[in-house]
Amino acid sequence: MADHSIEITPIDDQIPLLPQTKRDEIEEGRKVNPLKEIFVEMFEDLYNSPIKSRTIFKVNVWLRESNPSAYTPKMVSIGPYHKKNDQLRPMEKYKSLYLRRFLKRNEGLDMHSCVIELQKLEKEALNCYGDIEDLNIESHKFCKMLLLDGCFVVEFIREICGIFPREEDEINTNIGCIYNKILRDLMLLENQLPFFVLNKLHDMTKQDDELPLAIQAVISFPFFVDLENMIKKNIYEPLIEIATNAGNIKHLLHAVHILSCHGNPTKTSNDDTMWNIFMPNATELSEAGVRFAKDRNSDGNKNNNSDMTSLFDIKFDGGLMTIPCFQVVDETEAFLRNLIAYEQQSYEVQPKYFSDFAIFMDHLIDSDKDVNLLRQKGIIKHLMGEDKDVSSLFNKIGNGVTTYSTFYYGKECLRASQHCEKKLNTMIANLMRNYCSSPWVGASTVAAIILLLLTTIQTILAIIGSIK
Repeated sequence: MADHSIEITPIDDQIPLLPQTKRDEIEEGRKVNPLKEIFVEMFEDLYNSPIKSRTIFKVNVWLRESNPSAYTPKMVSIGPYHKKNDQLRPMEKYKSLYLRRFLKRNEGLDMHSCVIELQKLEKEALNCYGDIEDLNIESHKFCKMLLLDGCFVVEFIREICGIFPREEDEINTNIGCIYNKILRDLMLLENQLPFFVLNKLHDMTKQDDELPLAIQAVISFPFFVDLENMIKKNIYEPLIEIATNAGNIKHLLHAVHILSCHGNPTKTSNDDTMWNIFMPNATELSEAGVRFAKDRNSDGNKNNNSDMTSLFDIKFDGGLMTIPCFQVVDETEAFLRNLIAYEQQSYEVQPKYFSDFAIFMDHLIDSDKDVNLLRQKGIIKHLMGEDKDVSSLFNKIGNGVTTYSTFYYGKECLRASQHCEKKLNTMIANLMRNYCSSPWVGASTVAAIILLLLTTIQTILAIIGSIK
């Protein structure tokens, strides 16, 4: 074993610790704390992080968990989030066909020049995505993705609008009737491209008489999930506004959100607890005397556009609740969920119309009985098989949705709840429902009352006679 020697220094010869530290700081200029360096670097990264520019998000887990498939593309992947999904790979070859069509629109255009233009937008486009660093996408692959996916979206929208290059027909006829499936995927929050990328590509091949891409995009979707009945007033008014402010559009889902919510008034409330009021379901409201009716201007009558109502024009007044007529189809859930997810994860979107609509309908519908009542009143038209499927949709769609004191239907919920608290209304409603539900039942009830009165009078007279 090797010998170890320890040198013992007299205490008098040692330099105290504190003065030595000060001397080192003076000699080295400034002693740096490694832990402090880590925090400084972390906060610098946070300060420089473009959080506000992020507009295309991964959907939060508390929204996703009740129905993950509603946020996942089934036909085509757009953007980086679902690029590695092997089930979507068959559509990649059709993106090349759309790219070829795109390049044919301008004789002097080729892939190289397109990529050069997109490289100028690369950094700004990357900043639009959250957690993009986890995807580990190389620069040239990201630009290639922007080109292929962007040309697919632009050309698909043109195809819907009937804008074809000379001697070309629809590409999608080769793969069957899949318009609705592709439209569904283009409305997913995680399946978006920044709109300024799409606009740039469109401008590179735009014809002189061609409408702006923003207008083409939003008029492509009213045929999808009955969006026509969600639009307030004349459609051309919001179209002009959208085309004028195309630079403010984040992506296609945002454009449809703008169109759907245009013209709706902003409601304000002084009562911060109003949104937390419990509202009975449709069946319970009916038993308390509340009458339901569809809005007379929401049934697809386009003759008087100035009176058209939107999906959000729900009113309660004097025991009457009017709700615009709307359809529920297979694509409705994914469409609503992704608009809700965009509202929930975008701090600048106010009011949160679709989120509040989902919460309101979740209160109104508890079972298939509630759906049946609303369907009989012409408020809900659905093609989903059974009423229980619609009730299941609205029971789950509000899961994970945050409500605020600015809840859009706060006054309606409060008035409906107060109406139900009045027992006289409940008693009268029960009497009317049980004894006057039809003319024959009403006549029988009146006859029974008269007979009861006559029998009572006869009994009283007989008693009086016997006493005399």
